[in-house]
Amino acid sequence: MTTRWTDNHCHLPGDLALARTLVDQARAVGVERLVDVGTDLASSTAASARARALDGVWATAGVHPHDATEGLDGLVDLLGRPEVVAVGECGLDYHYDHSPRDVQRDAFAAQIALAHQHELPLVIHTREAWDDTFAILDREGVPARTVMHCFTGGPDEARASLERGALLSFSGIVTFRSAGSLRAAAEQCPLDRLMVETDAPYLAPEPHRGRPNRPELVVRVGAGVAEAKGVPVDEVAAASWANAEAFYGLGS
Repeated sequence: MTTRWTDNHCHLPGDLALARTLVDQARAVGVERLVDVGTDLASSTAASARARALDGVWATAGVHPHDATEGLDGLVDLLGRPEVVAVGECGLDYHYDHSPRDVQRDAFAAQIALAHQHELPLVIHTREAWDDTFAILDREGVPARTVMHCFTGGPDEARASLERGALLSFSGIVTFRSAGSLRAAAEQCPLDRLMVETDAPYLAPEPHRGRPNRPELVVRVGAGVAEAKGVPVDEVAAASWANAEAFYGLGS
């Protein structure tokens, strides 16, 4: 049986020809589906256009905490499009604080509400903000389909996320030598609650760290998760493929 992968979170380039090349390169190694993630109105609109143009690509629409000061105007218009399969990425980033924290919290809560209203999955970015992330989710209600994108917590944060019904999405960080706590979280995460991503062009896995990431390298991420869990890579591929299909409502 052919091993198939879904890169459930990447950021394709604006140049459509280059994006098509990256998609083709990914497909050549078994990465047959990609979710191209928006971080503000402009990038969400562009991701939607690429998803319409490229086979095997879907889009999300959201406002990243870095861009929370821009507001959410125009976002709702994208959420009814068939190629737009989730709200986000959205959440809290207290590492950079590019937007004031109160503005981040308000934008996050508003996008949780949009996920509820449109019955769409929610893609969460959280960095150095676990307590507030969980508090806002508890207050607003966790959408039925929620994922902690680029999960960077340890076993405690993994447990708290899983208890709230969220999935964990692992990136190339799981392959970094310093990420022992993250690998411990991956080890404890049930196969039916995980996905894999590249977050391309960021966070290339070892041995490609420090270079631009590509969707095809989600295969390496999956291998890192399999190693952490002590299971065959094919099991991670099959589980993450099925989980992404159910989570986003993707076709084959």
